[in-house]
Amino acid sequence: MGGRTTCLLPALFLLVIPGSSAISGPRAVRGVEQGSLTVRCRYDPGYERHMKWWCRGAAWNNCPFIVKTTGSEKEVKKDRMSIRDNQKDRSFTITMEELRLDDTDTYWCGIERTGTDLGNPVEVTIDPAPTVLISTLATSNGNMFTAPVAPEENQGQLPLLGSVHFLLLVFLKVPLLLGMLGAVLWVNRPLRSSGGKPQKNQ
Repeated sequence: MGGRTTCLLPALFLLVIPGSSAISGPRAVRGVEQGSLTVRCRYDPGYERHMKWWCRGAAWNNCPFIVKTTGSEKEVKKDRMSIRDNQKDRSFTITMEELRLDDTDTYWCGIERTGTDLGNPVEVTIDPAPTVLISTLATSNGNMFTAPVAPEENQGQLPLLGSVHFLLLVFLKVPLLLGMLGAVLWVNRPLRSSGGKPQKNQ
């Protein structure tokens, strides 16, 4: 009686506990939005011809398959997911493409077999894609608009042109305008009458 119990315990353990030392893989992986990531899981000898799968969901009993092999080394692709088995290396690879933020979840890489499948949980985290900041200016009424940007080939010339125009304005145009204004005022000044008698010619 005791011998049967000892022999049955390992089998019962595999039936009720998801995962096994017969399959291994990363515990967690990270990817970037709009990018792709690859998960590689390994398995023990004897499972080469078994179907390998990739499912999503933290609950082992309620984890729908996303993609599954056919028992061969041919790649199987479904939507943004693909899976390929390398039976010589005893490993299979899952690729997730065009990653989205809502892809973050618990997944399982597993092997289909009689009874309870073998599985290894993998925590997948998708980080936001880096964004490019555009300089904006606020108008007096609070509306936002994009500041105009000069072409790159002209950007180095703008400070120089601005300084030359400023110097011309200060040292040439302003004095010239002031001189012209002074001349106009001088010509149009009122003439004073002396009040004296005109001199006779000798």
